[in-house]
Amino acid sequence: MRKLKLVMVGNGMAGVRTLEELIKIAPEMYEITVFGAEPHPNYNRILLSPVLAGEMTIQDIILNDKQWYADNGIDLRLNNKVVKIDRKARKVFGEDGCEVEYDRLLLATGSNPFMLPIPGADLPGVIAYRDIADTDAMIEAAARHKHAVVIGAGLLGLEAANGLALRGMDVSVVHISDWIMERQLDQTAANMLRKSLEAKGMKFLLPKFTAELQAGESGRVSKVVFKDGETVPADLVVMAAGIRPNTALAESAGIHCERGIVVNDTMQTYDPRVYAVGECANHRGIAYGLVAPLFEQAKVCANHLAMFGIGLYKGSVTSTKLKVTGIDVFSAGDFMGGDGTEDIVLNDPGAGVYKRVVLKDDKLVGAVMYGDTKDGAWYFQMLKDGQNIGEIRDHLLFGNSHLGDAGHKGVNSAAAMPDTAEVCGCNGVCKGDIVKSIKENGLFTLDEVRKHTKASSSCGSCTGLVEQILASTIGGAYQPADSNNKAVCGCTDHSHGEVRKAVREHKLLSPQAVMDFMEWSTPNGCASCRPALNYYCISTWPHEAKDDAQSRFINERAHANIQKDGTYSVVPRMLGGLTTPAELRAIADAADKYKVPTVKVTGGQRIDLLGVKKGDLPLIWHDLNQAGMVSGHAYGKSIRTVKTCVGSEHCRFGTQRSMEMGVKLEKMLFGMYSPHKVKLAVSGCPRNCAEAGIKDVGVIGVDSGYEIYVAGNGGIKTEVAQFFCKVQTDEEVKEVSAAFLQLYREEGFYLERTVHYIERVGLDYVKKRVLDDTANRKALYERLLFALQGYVDPWQERAQLPELRRNFEDVTA
Repeated sequence: MRKLKLVMVGNGMAGVRTLEELIKIAPEMYEITVFGAEPHPNYNRILLSPVLAGEMTIQDIILNDKQWYADNGIDLRLNNKVVKIDRKARKVFGEDGCEVEYDRLLLATGSNPFMLPIPGADLPGVIAYRDIADTDAMIEAAARHKHAVVIGAGLLGLEAANGLALRGMDVSVVHISDWIMERQLDQTAANMLRKSLEAKGMKFLLPKFTAELQAGESGRVSKVVFKDGETVPADLVVMAAGIRPNTALAESAGIHCERGIVVNDTMQTYDPRVYAVGECANHRGIAYGLVAPLFEQAKVCANHLAMFGIGLYKGSVTSTKLKVTGIDVFSAGDFMGGDGTEDIVLNDPGAGVYKRVVLKDDKLVGAVMYGDTKDGAWYFQMLKDGQNIGEIRDHLLFGNSHLGDAGHKGVNSAAAMPDTAEVCGCNGVCKGDIVKSIKENGLFTLDEVRKHTKASSSCGSCTGLVEQILASTIGGAYQPADSNNKAVCGCTDHSHGEVRKAVREHKLLSPQAVMDFMEWSTPNGCASCRPALNYYCISTWPHEAKDDAQSRFINERAHANIQKDGTYSVVPRMLGGLTTPAELRAIADAADKYKVPTVKVTGGQRIDLLGVKKGDLPLIWHDLNQAGMVSGHAYGKSIRTVKTCVGSEHCRFGTQRSMEMGVKLEKMLFGMYSPHKVKLAVSGCPRNCAEAGIKDVGVIGVDSGYEIYVAGNGGIKTEVAQFFCKVQTDEEVKEVSAAFLQLYREEGFYLERTVHYIERVGLDYVKKRVLDDTANRKALYERLLFALQGYVDPWQERAQLPELRRNFEDVTA
């Protein structure tokens, strides 16, 4: 029997999901041709923001590579835009002149970004943010330019602003409403989010109305002018002011369009041979821009293309989760409320938590949360199901884990969730789908579940829940992801462990040597792998490998922390937090000479000079070096500080000389580079005024000597350090601390804190290597001392050279 011909115009997530569903239920029914205007196969558009932020690569977000199309007999035509549809002859015409017949036509043309119709919108440096090409343009601009303006503070605009800020740009976000993300958040949640984003370096201008964009001498955009006459500098302008369904092709073919290609509940257009899905489609007056509704449309559309004749799309209830690292925001339904509704609100600004649920007739109709969003999926399920919440109203804000057993036993347990509960909102995957796939296909890992069900493969917010379901379904056979075998980045399939082994066994002395030997897929690596390779080389071969400055982050190359206004923070080292009048005079003189606007005592008991211009960095370091002061490495993956209390030198409660011990440790470790930053503290008694209990290495003085704690972390998620051992002498403190840190240096993966290293290998393993094996402890101690012998801070050398400014520009280029 002759196969029918299916042509799909558009190669995005909604269209390809339709093909995936169709191939599952009717694999032999169609000859399929796909036209894509971009040069890339199907990729996850949701994850463009992590690519912009440098957290992922383009390869990481490819959903279906070219081989997938070939394996399924699909004729893929990339870089080929369809320019005409002849509905009478049932043909489509490609930009390259080709003609392809169809029996069924699927339009998945997506949407176009809305570009403000203002003077200057066509200037170089003014772009939208919709695809890989836009992302590449933004990454290139961030490397060359300083000032970015993002117009639009919706979901996409904030993700663009976050990515550009992480790449070192000075970012201003312009918005016409009184608060950001007004379609997804109420004003209270929006203001909390804005405060968090401002702490990340973003600036907000709202409500503001853009009048025009002006060019500079080079012809590139240089300034944004507002209707009130105010201006801001802009080397890059990103339009994120909304999207419009891409209907031009459909309209030119006479297909009825009205703010989208109008479709019925089977996703058919007014021409029954032509279907439409995704952002281009208008269903019951709504064009959806979120991925979950588009995937629901895809399933219905595939069912009707397969001529099963069942399945209707009735519209979607949507939820929003913001993907800005370290910030959790969730909203769903009618969270603004109104007539006939009532609100229950929990607002704790100090803890950074806000929850608002909107009720109507004892049913949840909307929810918005900031800070604590772990119950978002639970609220969303109740909202979709129309569940009566009368019995649990008093506990609603405290989440499903506080419900007890009354009629809700185990609601917070993945094992007890009903099969109908939705787990992955992006892909519309319920618990029952996951459990069935695990059992039928013999799945044992998270990656296998993603491959078979798509759960956790889009925004990733449901990953933890999917892992819980996997563990509860297969019990002891569960295989958690092995962090030892995770690829360094998208440039290679090799893991961190494999790279470290190769560097050690084959004496590879530079990042380029590693990439050549291990056959990197990219010739020059990327921002993720190059710093890791550089660290592995210099930590393994400390006196033979050459430190590659271009494989370090900008803060390390500049020897200062870049601030949100583009100036730098300079922190001279003060051993153990101790200083002298001469050092204080040198700091005061430098602050006066270079007009440093802010001088602050840091949490590590150092003095921070904030607001230093980049061009002044070599000169201010020269002056500080002349006074005997060196870098505190406050910017480095290295030893940062050893914090101390005054100890028995002064304190009436002190049992040990903590300041003296802190100075000894800091002198011993000066110049130590490590997988991530390392902080130490020495407290003179168990009152622990130096906060040793949340440091990578914490030393607490007791009557009989010292207690040593390891793997603490005072960051976003505070981790209390674990008790390691008890020793009697200063020399033992030095030897044990150094041995532990050298083991971490030799075995830790780049950007892995000590707490995560301990989680991966286990505290018992570290104790065996450092405490139980005396000979190995001494060997580790000696290897660290060998690596650090003769260390001279690069700035001590560089500050003595002539033409300091030019030399500095060469290093930081």
